[in-house]
Amino acid sequence: MVESKGDWAANSQNTGYADTVMQAVSLSGKLYREGLGMIASENIVSPMVQKIVSSDLHGRYAEGLPYKRYYQGCGGFDTIEELGLELAKEVFSAPFANIQSTSGTVSNIAALKALAKPGDQITAVSTADGGHISHARMGAVGLRDLNLSTYPWDEERMEPDIDASADLIRELKPKIALFGQSVFLFPTPLRELADAAHEVGSTVMYDGAHVLGLIAGGCFQDPLREGADVMTGSSHKTFPGPQGGFILSSSEDEKFQRRLNNAVFPGTCSSYHLHHVAGKVVALAEFKEYGQKLSENTVANAKAFASALAAEGFDVLAESRGYTASHQVLTRHGELDSGAGAKAAQLLEDAGIITNMNMLPGDTKAMTPSGLRLGVQELTRVGMGTSEMEEVANFYARVLIKSEDPAMVKQDVRDFKSQYHTIRYCFNEDDASGYPL
Repeated sequence: MVESKGDWAANSQNTGYADTVMQAVSLSGKLYREGLGMIASENIVSPMVQKIVSSDLHGRYAEGLPYKRYYQGCGGFDTIEELGLELAKEVFSAPFANIQSTSGTVSNIAALKALAKPGDQITAVSTADGGHISHARMGAVGLRDLNLSTYPWDEERMEPDIDASADLIRELKPKIALFGQSVFLFPTPLRELADAAHEVGSTVMYDGAHVLGLIAGGCFQDPLREGADVMTGSSHKTFPGPQGGFILSSSEDEKFQRRLNNAVFPGTCSSYHLHHVAGKVVALAEFKEYGQKLSENTVANAKAFASALAAEGFDVLAESRGYTASHQVLTRHGELDSGAGAKAAQLLEDAGIITNMNMLPGDTKAMTPSGLRLGVQELTRVGMGTSEMEEVANFYARVLIKSEDPAMVKQDVRDFKSQYHTIRYCFNEDDASGYPL
């Protein structure tokens, strides 16, 4: 069939759309390749994972569990998922794992579906104190129509007030006592709070999205041994895999495990993005080999970066506790709700440093907060160590304290970053040079 002129014009226009998308993808890749990616919820994947997520699996379905599918043609993927389940149970020392979830938030929705009914009581960290939006009425908790109460907060220690939170749990007897945060500097005092929850028959759920790699690497805390019945998490933050989620449990009860599986499929996912699941499996295998060292270095870098920022004159939160025990660092840049965090984030991006503004204790407006939340996990992944953290802190000071022209700093950032284009802590590290597009 010969195309009409109109068909040709439409195809030409559509090709233009595709070209625009490719240009935008390339621009994003250039930004991170030449700059410093320091958003605490992001990471990069190894070349082998990149290849897996670009494979034929991206368009395939495999509803159900390995060897119990609703589709034909799943034999290869059955092998992949079965291996992934074995690896996840080993890496996280968990009797139960589900690796199908498409994100940390979807993992949370599934867990809440499995553990509670609409109208049930739940306790969690307030978003104002660093809780994730999925723990709030605006997110998964509201989607499941749960009755939310938030823990009293200890601002100095940046954690739930132990005694007051335990009293709240004993008073309310929630169906779920949810712990974990999006702003996550220190381990949760989980043993004490889980004891209170179990006293009143609550299920303890721990959202480890941000710190899941640190947990698996033995460098943060061990929720499944400290009282958590269920742990959810993302596969793409401190755990350096592709976008996706995990659900893990300390329970060996088959009925309980079935509820968790059913809450993922068919509860929240139909297709669960097989290419990402396969990428998780490779990332799990890489983490088993290199994860402990990666996690140790990530925490060491965060501590060094926080100290270097403080030495440069920045207001770094939680000084009395040593600033951080995770991959995150929090800095305050002005008065509460002043928008100083947003201004600082933009100036840093102009200098090739990608961060995110963030509410700090006392802020009430998400779009005009006073702070920044900074993460070092991506810089660690490309081989930076504690001495490099001092250089990075100096870039921050040049932009935000000395008020140097961000364009001039950006050139120095580009030159500095050019030494760190090899992705570390993965298979075939010698061939892992270069960022993806």
